[in-house]
Amino acid sequence: MALLLVAEPLRNSGRYTMGDVLAYRMRQRPVRTAAGVSTIVVSIFYLLAQMAGAGVLVALLLGITGDTGKILIVALVGVLMILYVTIGGMKGTTWVQMVKAVLLIVGALLMTFMVLWKFDFNVSDLLGTAAEKSGHGKAFLEPGLKYGATGVSKLDFISLGIALVLGTAGLPHILIRFYTVPTAKAARKSVNWAIGIIGAFYLMTIALGFGAAALIGPDEIKAKNPAGNAAAPQLAEYLGGVGTTGGAILLAVISAVAFATILAVVAGLTLASSSSFAHDIYANVIRRGKATEKEEMRAARWATVAIGIVSIALGAMARDLNVAGLVALAFAVAASANLPTILYSLFWKRFTTQGALWSIYGGLASSVVLVLFSPVVSGKASSMFPDVDFAWFPLENPGLISIPLGFLLGWIGSVVSKEEPDPDKYAELEVKSLTGTGAH
Repeated sequence: MALLLVAEPLRNSGRYTMGDVLAYRMRQRPVRTAAGVSTIVVSIFYLLAQMAGAGVLVALLLGITGDTGKILIVALVGVLMILYVTIGGMKGTTWVQMVKAVLLIVGALLMTFMVLWKFDFNVSDLLGTAAEKSGHGKAFLEPGLKYGATGVSKLDFISLGIALVLGTAGLPHILIRFYTVPTAKAARKSVNWAIGIIGAFYLMTIALGFGAAALIGPDEIKAKNPAGNAAAPQLAEYLGGVGTTGGAILLAVISAVAFATILAVVAGLTLASSSSFAHDIYANVIRRGKATEKEEMRAARWATVAIGIVSIALGAMARDLNVAGLVALAFAVAASANLPTILYSLFWKRFTTQGALWSIYGGLASSVVLVLFSPVVSGKASSMFPDVDFAWFPLENPGLISIPLGFLLGWIGSVVSKEEPDPDKYAELEVKSLTGTGAH
């Protein structure tokens, strides 16, 4: 989706942030404010998952089991993130992401080979053992164990799928990358490489997931972390030999790779949100375009600190939630608020400022509200607040409702708006987005 619709036009028509694209043919201050708010909220949702993952990882390495210790770990990771982004900037973030990608693929390849070697490269034997140890038998290998039991769970699965497919093209730390490449061709090439690498990695996670189920078992995985977030490091320790030097070394290496991955994503998210605040809200809304580059940098650093503090507080509360589920929520929020506005702005000449505001704020509010009143936050043993129940929305992912609503509100807001769209501005943006003429 990012390659097909977003990468090249966004790179050609933007400069630093999503707000640049929206403000090109609409009223500057309201759309930049909305774009900045949306970027920050989506980033914080994604940061929740990273903080929770980091807390689990370091707690596993240090043998910390108490809640106070886990909260301190989340705080420590947050402080490290703030320092890293403030000092390193985009160049430092880029280098960490490059190194992380190599380490992640090498580590996954190594563990996949070791898992398959344990079963003499017999995939059928691997799957059969995993099913046997899961406690569910053959149902463990068939669709529907998690998402097929009821009509609600089936809808939840559709909601999750829509969020993951569409959300990628609206994530702030993905979008900001398109502005750092020299040409539109380089943007397409970057996305193609990413698709190949990510696809290969997810194929390997099949072996790693079933390997953890077969070699460790669900009870031992849940004993370390109820949400199962520590399964990969546990598998690494098992493959190297539990209680041996080899096991300790492999656990340390895979944990280091995971931590580098978390740090890279956290740095990208924080950079995207702080840049949006400094460039869109501070420079163009508060200072009305009169801020100097030095003042923008100072605003970005303070925004980094503020976003880091909020992420630490929320990450401490979400430390026992499943990381994959939290990531999916961030995708849903991004697809609900950012994607409709970007696509309408690039490809619909009748789109207006009011349509953009309705789309961003409507998609953002609906997705966040539905999450707050979903089983993710309350009503279940695995919820953020398991002891209370104020959940009235049955789905764990809001995408099925909030994404279509974001598109619908953008259309309605534009149709009923009294503002006349500027056809000349749209023509300029169309030429710029499709050809790169005048970009950057």
